[in-house]
Amino acid sequence: MKGFALGVLVTLIALSILGFLFIRSIYMPVAATDPPLPFEEKIAHMAEHARIAKDAPQRDVSHMSAAELAAGAAVYQKNCAFCHGLPNQPASAAARGMFPHAPQLFTQEETVTDDPAGVTYWKVKNGLRLTGMPSFGSSLSEDQMWQVAALLARADQLPPEAQDALKPPPVPLSIASPAPAAAPAAKPK
Repeated sequence: MKGFALGVLVTLIALSILGFLFIRSIYMPVAATDPPLPFEEKIAHMAEHARIAKDAPQRDVSHMSAAELAAGAAVYQKNCAFCHGLPNQPASAAARGMFPHAPQLFTQEETVTDDPAGVTYWKVKNGLRLTGMPSFGSSLSEDQMWQVAALLARADQLPPEAQDALKPPPVPLSIASPAPAAAPAAKPK
């Protein structure tokens, strides 16, 4: 039995040293374009889901008015759309370059309409480590965070006011089309 315990101890020490050397090597994936480590996403999701299940508040947001959803859409447009997209719009170039991928919350595949609003609220308030998702707990009010959570919970059935608030802002004319080139000056004769 003593030999077995010693073997386990030596194995744990060896694995710890190998893990440390791997992290210190040039082979540890740190770039957003690197493929994930085996089980990296699964382990991160397990930890995320466990923490959120414990801490996410419960709140019924189905009663929020169209005006409150439109206010949530304005907050989303200003703070979230750059990474998480808008309805019927492609992801921004920055969002396409993120690792882990920033979910496009108005697409059929990545919508969070099946999540309780408290889960979305928790993510907005606290952010998610090592994902690029910041915490908005100190920059948005409680009402604003709940409005965004309600908006995303009902993303597939929004009232017209909220849909209008989610339309991309118009591109200024000076950016949309280049100014006409000036005619070359006539040469004096």
